[in-house]
Amino acid sequence: METSAKISFILDNQLTEIDFKNSEYRPSITLLNYLRSLPAHKGVKEGCAEGDCGACTVVIAELNEQNQLEYKALDSCLVFLPMIHGKQIITVENLEQFVNKEHKLHPVQQLMVENNGSQCGYCTPGIIMSLFALFKNHHHPEKEIIEDALTGNLCRCTGYKPIIEAAEKSCCSHGNDHFTEKQHEIIEMLMSIKENKKSISLIHKEQEYLLPLNLNDALEFRKLYPDAVLISGATDTALRQTKKGEIIPQIIDLSQIEELKYFVENKNCIVIGAGFSLEKTKNEVENIFPALSDILKVFGSLQIRNIATIGGNIGSASPIGDTLPFLIACKAKVKLQNLTSERKVEIEDFIIGYRKTDIKADELITAVEIPLIPENVIIKSYKVSNRKDLDISTISASFRIKLSNNNIIEEIIIAFGGMAAYTLRASKTETFLIDKTWDRNTVEEAMKILKSEFSPISDARAEKDYRAMAAANLLLKCWNETFINH
Repeated sequence: METSAKISFILDNQLTEIDFKNSEYRPSITLLNYLRSLPAHKGVKEGCAEGDCGACTVVIAELNEQNQLEYKALDSCLVFLPMIHGKQIITVENLEQFVNKEHKLHPVQQLMVENNGSQCGYCTPGIIMSLFALFKNHHHPEKEIIEDALTGNLCRCTGYKPIIEAAEKSCCSHGNDHFTEKQHEIIEMLMSIKENKKSISLIHKEQEYLLPLNLNDALEFRKLYPDAVLISGATDTALRQTKKGEIIPQIIDLSQIEELKYFVENKNCIVIGAGFSLEKTKNEVENIFPALSDILKVFGSLQIRNIATIGGNIGSASPIGDTLPFLIACKAKVKLQNLTSERKVEIEDFIIGYRKTDIKADELITAVEIPLIPENVIIKSYKVSNRKDLDISTISASFRIKLSNNNIIEEIIIAFGGMAAYTLRASKTETFLIDKTWDRNTVEEAMKILKSEFSPISDARAEKDYRAMAAANLLLKCWNETFINH
């Protein structure tokens, strides 16, 4: 396989190329740290280095399937620099114009000034960039959309009312601005980068960073580097570097593989490519799987959902992974592939321990297959966390219930995250409930079993007794919602 040692992207409307054979940068330098190493991009700030505060928000413009630009806000502290290969980076410095030797603010900047949306100013550049992405993507957005766009930006001194007002007043021109005038030029530059089909191999004295541009090259890299850490969105893996100072020796970055970014609805199931973002997944499943859409709305901020992927969330096998209980309740299957074959594994069998999966050393997750839910089956999903938005689960749960015409439980799956070392079903509680009447007395008896079925740990998020009680209460909540609707 012939590879390149260069990445290319657009910054300040100029084509930028970094040759890592002669670069001072380690390949896994974050986009945040790269930008701050430059003299004219100090507007991007580090606040938390874990995607929680939004001070480092930038906007990426990339080509979609129709070779048109899509604008996405993301946390630059969670993005490794090679991940922006083939994209345009837009920072707060790029929004201002000089017209007739005078400064002219972008509409989102001007309305922030007029509405007194900034005080100390530390968080303001990140907020401005979230508003800019909103400006480019929405015309007269509803308040819910504005609030979602700002969920990932924390401000300690101003309060959000003037910021929301600035958003409402600025997003009124169908995204037309001085970037619109240069779109054709930017598209041509991005397409010129796209013409180079060579996958990328970045070798540094401390690290090997492999960036395949197609699935076959990814599988070859996987075979050659079986111990390499796999990333797609890196929203989890990046914390090993930003919070723990770890240098990961080998990385295979799957973020550039278009073959893994798809969503297909078939007669009996939907199939989601492993590289499909959680934000796009949320939007696609809103009417098909509202329980999954609701969970993804509180999975993380828009900045995180724009880069996190369904394959990454499955592959991390986190005990508090938000999608895993739902996927178990839906009897989903994981598609795996190596250079010579592919196979499917039930999601429940794929997760085998704390951050351990059934993936083989030469395999990649390529997709997840979720059967459509029959009309007589109920799916409910819940997340318990200290904050509604942008918080890790204390407990996550999904319930699958099939009731007979006379309210007898014919089938039930109860899957919990946060109650054990990995996502597990409450099998004893399920066994008790089968063939019982779905009424309050039955559920209260089942709650007693559920409280003692798991041995959760106490940690910074919750004591073990709270987790046991909350899990039982979620069963009651599920009954309350489904019994009333049945």
